[in-house]
Amino acid sequence: MRAEHKSFAKRCFSRQFTKDWIIANFARKKQRKMLSKIKSVGNDVWGEAIDFLLPPRCVVSGVPVERQGMMSPAIWGVMNFVSDPLCKRCGVPFDFDMQADICAVCLDHPPAFDQARSALRYDDGSRDVVLGFKHGDQLHAVKAFTPWLQKAGAELIERADIIAPVPLHYWRLVRRRYNQAALMAADIARGNDKECRSGLLTRTRPTPPQGHLKAGERAANVKKAFAMGPHDVKGRTILLIDDVLTSGSTVNECASVLKKAGAKRVDVLTLARVVKN
Repeated sequence: MRAEHKSFAKRCFSRQFTKDWIIANFARKKQRKMLSKIKSVGNDVWGEAIDFLLPPRCVVSGVPVERQGMMSPAIWGVMNFVSDPLCKRCGVPFDFDMQADICAVCLDHPPAFDQARSALRYDDGSRDVVLGFKHGDQLHAVKAFTPWLQKAGAELIERADIIAPVPLHYWRLVRRRYNQAALMAADIARGNDKECRSGLLTRTRPTPPQGHLKAGERAANVKKAFAMGPHDVKGRTILLIDDVLTSGSTVNECASVLKKAGAKRVDVLTLARVVKN
């Protein structure tokens, strides 16, 4: 046996073996590069065909634009993006630089989530964009939103173990036909090689629309409205995705459920947030 081992080792480290290995490995690399180029060309051709049959249009105004998912300069000009200075906890923007990093609301009533960030202010400029995506079947707008979310929540996305959407109740999902938060969560996870679990949380009961409710009423409305799905989150960092952050009651309740299930950290990333004057 020892003689056979020595013979095999000698053959493995022979010049011819090394040469053959290098050639074979180089060939495999060339094959992978070629396949990658073919796939890239195929995607480009497919994209051009779609653009020819369905010319790219602004997801809000409908005017022609350069690429699918883009917005026209007129619409882009009325968008108000959230930027510093802002609360390091809930992400609400400050009107001016403040000595404190945390807003008064978070100091008085610390949220269950660890950190929240939003891409846009929910105002007259963004309302049509958000509502069109939420209720108007403008699903292609996800491609426009993902870079905004990526920029606003870069740190949150990087440290996340699992990305999950705030769930809709079954009957609301049937009526709407899609969960807008799930579409954004899936696209963000795909682009960052992260795990996405759309069923991480479930909505246990239907809740009335919250648009007309005050903060306290919103909290009561979603109390015990969420439960864990069949997933283990112990010691994991979760990033919740939703469309609009208003009072924070919904994501707060979701974060409480996840923390009770053992999640180490729960962050929140939304497309837009309400900013009170």
